[in-house]
Amino acid sequence: MSTGAALPPSLELASRESITPAQLREVGAQLQRFLLEYEFGLREVETKIEILRDEFSHMHDYNPIEHVSSRVKSPDSLREKVLRRGLSTDLPTIRREITDIAGIRVTCSFVTDAYRIFDLLTQQDDITIRRVSDYIADPKPNGYKSLHAIIEIPVFLSTGRVEVPVEVQLRTIAMDFWASTEHKIHYKYDGNVPDSLLDELKTAADSAAELDARMHRLHRELHGQSEVR
Repeated sequence: MSTGAALPPSLELASRESITPAQLREVGAQLQRFLLEYEFGLREVETKIEILRDEFSHMHDYNPIEHVSSRVKSPDSLREKVLRRGLSTDLPTIRREITDIAGIRVTCSFVTDAYRIFDLLTQQDDITIRRVSDYIADPKPNGYKSLHAIIEIPVFLSTGRVEVPVEVQLRTIAMDFWASTEHKIHYKYDGNVPDSLLDELKTAADSAAELDARMHRLHRELHGQSEVR
């Protein structure tokens, strides 16, 4: 289901007074169909993760996944990213250039669990890996840690097969708490965070990493080496 249509008036045509209500409805419907592909792709990935979580709970008496959240970008959020990157507003360009329209975040108990879920998910034969950014092994300068991957999954529609990109983020509880706090601080200061707070955030990131390592050691002592990666 590929279309060359541009984004709806809220994204591109708001300044064109000559647009008719019928044109508004048509372009809006095209965007809705476009975003539905990402919604369907996200459901496929969610199902795979739910199966892994349930299988671990029933077969291994252990659940490596603490929490799962997902979202498809809203039209307004998509518009902001298109404009920020200076992209053309036609849908094929957006499909090609923006790979995080659909996103899922998997919060795990331990670092080893994040890598384990990543391996089990991406080894499935209908999953294609487009890009991996391992910010756990190589944290960002501000201390951010997470394992990011852009994967593609097939969605079968009445019009045929569509390969849908989905961004997957895997992190520990400590990493997720830090990232959530960091985001709130940057939002409050509109990106202009005082240096003193940035230093505190970096120190907190180091403390979170230390906590992850300590909890993993406790987990290993409790369950034995066979239960960890």
